[in-house]
Amino acid sequence: MTDRPIILAHQLSEAFAPLIEQGLPAGVRAVRLAPEAAWAIPPEADVFLALPAGTAAFRTPAEPPPGWPFNIRWVQAIGTGIDDYPRWLFDVPQATSARGATSVQIAEFVIASLLAVEKALPGLWIDKAADWRYRPLGTLDGKTLGLIGFGSIGRAVAVRALPFGLRVLASRRGPQGPDLDGVIAADLDTVLAEADHLVIAAPLTAETRGLLDAGRLARTRPGVHIVNVARGAIIDQEALVAALDSGQVGFASLDVTEPEPLPAGHPLYAHPKVHLSPHLSWAGTAVPLSGVRDILAENLRRFRAGRPLINPIDRAAGY
Repeated sequence: MTDRPIILAHQLSEAFAPLIEQGLPAGVRAVRLAPEAAWAIPPEADVFLALPAGTAAFRTPAEPPPGWPFNIRWVQAIGTGIDDYPRWLFDVPQATSARGATSVQIAEFVIASLLAVEKALPGLWIDKAADWRYRPLGTLDGKTLGLIGFGSIGRAVAVRALPFGLRVLASRRGPQGPDLDGVIAADLDTVLAEADHLVIAAPLTAETRGLLDAGRLARTRPGVHIVNVARGAIIDQEALVAALDSGQVGFASLDVTEPEPLPAGHPLYAHPKVHLSPHLSWAGTAVPLSGVRDILAENLRRFRAGRPLINPIDRAAGY
């Protein structure tokens, strides 16, 4: 590349832009696109940092804007999954995701969800003497944790689950098995049948949409606890409510739903066997977006040096 600055166009708000811009390597100049001109990408821009299509401040058009991709040579998605982006956005020479940016935070959320169910939290807390009595509690020790998906999030969950004495099974797409000692590779049917706690950590693709339908839910271990930190559309929510009502599924901890948010009055809001959170399992870094910033900075250095970028997007696979 020449010595001219790399021009990075992005759509971050005034509040979040400094969190990214202050961590950029030397030789990079950031250009912020205001919501009313979110697609007025300057012709000199080399790199585009893209927000998901449903971001409140603006909407990504269903069709590419005239002239796309302009002179953009690389698109960096701010998220891990790419199902929230139109496919045309990645019709560029290089496209990467922020895979791994918040894996630790999501894994911590999963462990907290497992403990909340086993230890009956928050219902165990009391505020009067009349409630001071014995209640049976569960344990993670000796239980089986099943992972659907073993990318950066699934791996981070397993690292934190093993010290609790959990037996960890992992099902993943492709022939490559889990690269972590103590994790047992298993097919999906085995994971469903044996897991006491079933964690969905797979990307949303044509293959995984509706993966946990009524038939597969019926093949889970009776009383299973399902944790979804991936995408709501991986579970058939109507079938999930039925499985909760019948007792086939003992509990569900859902950080994601389809759609988001669920419409008012949806049964998952008030179901006694559901912990529902507003898609915040990724939150918790000391500095917001620090993981994305670090991945972007490393890729900018690689981009300038002509080296392969980390987290390349597989357009055919959908992640």
